[in-house]
Amino acid sequence: MSSEQLASGDNVAFCENANVFQRLSQGARVLVIRLRSMGDTILMTPALRLLHEWRPDLKLTVLCERPWNELLENNRAIESVLTLDGKFSTAWQLRQIGFSVVVNLHGGPTSALLTRATGAPWRAGFEHFRDRYAYNLSVPKAQQILGREGVVHTAEHVASCFFWLGVPRTEIPSAQVFPSPEATGSVTEKLAAMGIARGEPYAVLHPAATYATKQWSPGGFADLAEFVARDFHLRTICICGAGEAAILDQLDRSSHTPTLRAVGWNMRELIALIGGARLFAGNDSGPAHIAAAAGIPVLVVFGSSHSAVWRPWKAARSEVVQNQFDCNPCPGDRCYAYDEPKCILSVTTEQVKVALGRLLVPRSY
Repeated sequence: MSSEQLASGDNVAFCENANVFQRLSQGARVLVIRLRSMGDTILMTPALRLLHEWRPDLKLTVLCERPWNELLENNRAIESVLTLDGKFSTAWQLRQIGFSVVVNLHGGPTSALLTRATGAPWRAGFEHFRDRYAYNLSVPKAQQILGREGVVHTAEHVASCFFWLGVPRTEIPSAQVFPSPEATGSVTEKLAAMGIARGEPYAVLHPAATYATKQWSPGGFADLAEFVARDFHLRTICICGAGEAAILDQLDRSSHTPTLRAVGWNMRELIALIGGARLFAGNDSGPAHIAAAAGIPVLVVFGSSHSAVWRPWKAARSEVVQNQFDCNPCPGDRCYAYDEPKCILSVTTEQVKVALGRLLVPRSY
């Protein structure tokens, strides 16, 4: 396939790969667009790492939304991070920079508009994306690129796009997050105010979730906190967003000791807090991916989501607890099969404790 065909402005039919990254001149600018969630942003980092390790000369910019930009700070693979602070002002900003390649990993109408607005000669998006006007490189399904059937993990899905665009096929690395010294210092002070001394081991629990189909019972997390304290001598800190504190109130009502809370902490502090923990246990949500990227043991309770797609990616040690139902996976915004989300409610405390026991070895005194 010639460079003229690649830059023609028409959708490119499937070929073995497009080799765009191999064609770029020294120091060319590449834009990756990844709007929305915490987990998606983190699970993009293995592919960015692959590109940078192969061609460190390329100047990579990532466009994302706040506060997810803080997840990408101090990442050596990225030259700059831009945030979507206004559709048309951002489009103008991107146009002025002069990118050679744009890779849209989001696929919605806003990201398509921004992709087209860059004026980049090569604009890539997956073939299932809508708004085909925005792209002249149509990336095949991950299964087709990777040469296998079945479900692929989100990190593999993103990496497959980069492989098709010319990054040499190799093992996909783990995700990465990098705590800042300032946030680490702030967390140390906040922990000291809770009575946790510098260097004292602790666990982080995340009992909140976006949907009820993903939220294990607060009572289960209360039992888990007491189990961790008794058998592993770890104090636990529960994290949640500023509007989710009622979940911790429920947890308190099931616990014999008050809950240590990190409510509404900013993203930088959350990265530092989780990265310094001995264990993370929580629902299927973004903080679990921070834990996996930080390299600490991570346990995730799954409900409606597909655990093969969203499980912790190449964590140092990880456990997934999920009871499969015929209706799993589903969109998750509500239970489509029963009066209540049996998938998550059927998970027992004993199941979680057994999985946790495989992650941590009790201390002997």
